[in-house]
Amino acid sequence: MTMLKVLFYLMAFITLGSALVVAAGKNLVRSIFMFFVTLFGLAGLYVLALADFVAVTQIVIYVGGILVLILFAFMLSGKEALDRASQQSSRFISLNNLPALLLALLFLVVMLNVVFKAQINNLSWVKLAISTHNVVDANGGGINEIGVNLMTRYLLPFEVISILLMIALVGAAHLSRREGGQRL
Repeated sequence: MTMLKVLFYLMAFITLGSALVVAAGKNLVRSIFMFFVTLFGLAGLYVLALADFVAVTQIVIYVGGILVLILFAFMLSGKEALDRASQQSSRFISLNNLPALLLALLFLVVMLNVVFKAQINNLSWVKLAISTHNVVDANGGGINEIGVNLMTRYLLPFEVISILLMIALVGAAHLSRREGGQRL
């Protein structure tokens, strides 16, 4: 077994294990921090797949942005809301969770069906890309092209998205603010 396979299985085990702890965990704080581990494990899998830009984007956007917002939402929520959330039924398989479990099982069956029945080398668009030499080599040049395109061709959409994210952050801070000068 090569070192790449060992790293892949290790990162996959860490990612799946921490994701299961997030889904089945009863403690919200532990679930948030295990979600942190899950996102880092996913970024590690992206690095192993030679998608380094996606890995960096995963860390910057999800770990640096989304997870911090989740932590702030948790810290700004009142004790009453946290007590109600912790008093809910903690059984993983119950009648209330049955529709979600059935939908997840159906999604798993569809996903496994696609993975096992797909013949990647026989797809028409893959054959066309190989015959016209329209493939991206794993030499690291893709990141430079993405950076140049983001700062030239796609600068306006990039800035619009950044303004939209800033508006969402200001809106989240406004919604979490207590009315009437009450203290947390």
